[in-house]
Amino acid sequence: MIIRSPYPDVAIPEQPFTDFVLQQAQRLADKPALIDGPSGRALTYGQLAAAIRRAAAGLAARGFRKGDVLALYSPNLPEYAVVFNAVASLGGINTTINPLYTAEELALQLNDSGARFLVTVGPFLDKAQDAAGQSKVEEIFVIGEGNGGTPFSALMETDTAPPDVNISPREDLVVLPYSSGTTGLPKGVMLTHYNLVANICQTRGMGDFSGFGEQDTIIAVLPFFHIYGMIVVMSYGLSQGATIVSMPRFDMAQFLEIMQQHKVTIAPLVPPIVLGLAKQPVVDNYDLSSLRLIFSGAAPLGEGLQREASRRLGCEVIQGYGMTEASPVTHLSPDTPGMARTGSVGFAVPNTEVKLVSTETGAECETGEEGELYIRGPQIMRGYLNRPQETAECLDEEGWYHSGDIGYVDEDGFFFIVDRVKELIKYKGMQVAPAELEALLLTHPAVADVAVVPSPDEEAGELPKAFVVKSGEVTAEALMAFTAEHKAPHKRIRLVEFVDEIPKSASGKILRRVLVDRERSRVAG
Repeated sequence: MIIRSPYPDVAIPEQPFTDFVLQQAQRLADKPALIDGPSGRALTYGQLAAAIRRAAAGLAARGFRKGDVLALYSPNLPEYAVVFNAVASLGGINTTINPLYTAEELALQLNDSGARFLVTVGPFLDKAQDAAGQSKVEEIFVIGEGNGGTPFSALMETDTAPPDVNISPREDLVVLPYSSGTTGLPKGVMLTHYNLVANICQTRGMGDFSGFGEQDTIIAVLPFFHIYGMIVVMSYGLSQGATIVSMPRFDMAQFLEIMQQHKVTIAPLVPPIVLGLAKQPVVDNYDLSSLRLIFSGAAPLGEGLQREASRRLGCEVIQGYGMTEASPVTHLSPDTPGMARTGSVGFAVPNTEVKLVSTETGAECETGEEGELYIRGPQIMRGYLNRPQETAECLDEEGWYHSGDIGYVDEDGFFFIVDRVKELIKYKGMQVAPAELEALLLTHPAVADVAVVPSPDEEAGELPKAFVVKSGEVTAEALMAFTAEHKAPHKRIRLVEFVDEIPKSASGKILRRVLVDRERSRVAG
């Protein structure tokens, strides 16, 4: 059974990405486009467009050409959008890198992507130089202060206009973010101009979703190196004429202060931050009355937490779903009050087909049956860079991307994500979804955060184990009894370990493998 969006397909222009993103710039020339939250430094739309042209001219003067790769190794700053779009306008390829990477990890991505240039900031310059020395990077540009690299300001001093470049939107890559996909090590995800333009058009085409508009101020705390921050926040926001307030790193007090100061209306977040907004007392010290929408993605948001955050903040809290390989949005919830379904990631976006396939039999699932999501649409990647085998394993000949996520669709077309294929716990042969148990435990008043993983067991195969960060006094026995009250016997938590924090990636996903490896070592030892 193939499920499509309840909303009609949209037209997708064959247009270079930067031209598409800047379509509002001339009309909104005096409106703030990007604001650096901590300092208040701002770029208007007119200044942004001019800066992109100057940066493109500067790069071209240094020999940067169509098809060349530039690596962005930086926290969120207004200059991120300048560099990203300058590279795109030249037909170049951005590869965006986690600023928390070590020099070794950075060097791996520089070499795999074939980056010629690297843009970073002063505090990361030592690691950048170390990594560049292990790669073919020709020049390092430094935003702000930093000794040893070319000042970013030097790029902006070229007087000539950037060259006209013939870009083929369907064929030419614009960004090469890295993703582990459903399995394995990080791989370069090849996304074209058309992929990204299509995804923004698809998001715009969602009925019952007011989207990001000129009237909106959006907090950009999610990292721009990650597809969620890069496209949903930075690029979609700019294409809509919104004002984007960026933060280089997350700090709850500063985050709340910036939200209050700039009267933020939309907060695209990940579940750990939503959790903090729902539970931390410090939130009561700030006026967040301007906030009309929290949009959560990158990991499942539990039904109880979604309701709790909405009640406390007095705004809509909705979810979406996607992946780097899909540019990223494939599903989106309505933000019309009362329309979203709690716990759901919403409907498929326009121009997108979805089917659910049984992991046991390979048969297509019907309404209400759980299966792996297969997704097809104009936003799906070209493939993984230089990895035809890994591409073939997840992108079949009919164009279906095999997401590795388990979910179901209800009778009204709302999708629910249960968990990932590789993260399912097998207890006595029965499947247990960690995210389902995590969502339940987060409703307990003494649980601040939680991750559930399989613990090897000779009799059962695997036991569901919870790593719990406490916010109050509670025993392991009490939490196990709590899950027993709400879940079938095979889904009960069998082991609990209290920890100080849950390991997570910069985009908010639980680093479950870290806990799985720790648990295996404990059992083996």
